[in-house]
Amino acid sequence: MPGETECGASEPASYPEGVTQTPVAPVSTGDEAESVVTTSGTVFPDEAPVLTELHLPHSGRSRGAAPRSRLAAYVALTKPRIIELLLVTTLPSMVLAARGLPDWLVAVATMVGGTLAAGSANALNCYFDRDIDAIMRRTGRRPLARHEVSPAGALVFGLILGAVSVAAIGVFTNWFAAGLTFAAIAFYVLVYTLLLKRRTSQNIVWGGLAGCMPVLIGWAAVSGGIAAAPFALFAVVFFWTPPHTWALATRYREDYARAGVPMLPVVATPRRVARDIAIYTWLTVAASLALWPLATGWLYGALALGAGAVLIVAAQRLYWQTTRGDQAKPMAFFHLSNSYLAFVFVAVAVDTFVR
Repeated sequence: MPGETECGASEPASYPEGVTQTPVAPVSTGDEAESVVTTSGTVFPDEAPVLTELHLPHSGRSRGAAPRSRLAAYVALTKPRIIELLLVTTLPSMVLAARGLPDWLVAVATMVGGTLAAGSANALNCYFDRDIDAIMRRTGRRPLARHEVSPAGALVFGLILGAVSVAAIGVFTNWFAAGLTFAAIAFYVLVYTLLLKRRTSQNIVWGGLAGCMPVLIGWAAVSGGIAAAPFALFAVVFFWTPPHTWALATRYREDYARAGVPMLPVVATPRRVARDIAIYTWLTVAASLALWPLATGWLYGALALGAGAVLIVAAQRLYWQTTRGDQAKPMAFFHLSNSYLAFVFVAVAVDTFVR
């Protein structure tokens, strides 16, 4: 149940001061403004720019960054903005499992427990990635990079959140859902953060499995088991995660390269990255349509088909721009993919209520 994020330093005058690294490629005004909004969530980069300045590891607080209270620093460890999207996928899964509104206590326990679980995974990720967070300009404002929280404090905080989340979901829903919650935290921290992230360009493909778990947890919390429908939703998030992440990583390629993290845009050509974004986008839409005959009606089918067509056009446009050498705009795709995922899952809930 994962995430990543931000920092500050001097930039060319034409870019907003919130932009946290030298742009990878010329970008339009508007696009930079959008990236300011995203620098508190996940991680992603493309083309190999020539470094125009020497970037040294951050030591202490980022220049010009206002000090946070101790409480705010601990909250920041959980990466709250990443949690929002995880919850957007959880509740519709519960609605679909219940064929309407789920029991309120189960719903509240699952959402609160899911928030704590995601916060636990993110805090532990910050603990283990504190060395590269201090190097990457995009993540230099994280609490550990700014020495606002001690490493031991972050570790204990993450472990406590995880234990409370598993216990809450187990006590107020069922222990099968609690087991899935524990597996999601463990997979994100042990498999993605410690094993895959720094070793393979496919890190986000397999590491992204943790981000798919909320749909299974939500379904299991309501039904006590698993069926085909939640696995279709699982597949939507699984195929959606790589293109979403690679689009953002394209913008921050320089940051990842500096930290030695082999995100696909760091090790592959822009054409290869754009091609893989398009392929996974087609797979995402296919997975969303697979849910139609399994558990939804015509309204969901129509909405998923329309949203999928928009996303595919955007992915293909990004590929064509890249292959022609035009100015590609991966951040436009990144923002659209965020909206797409939320739209599809809201469509699941709406379709359930109108049938």
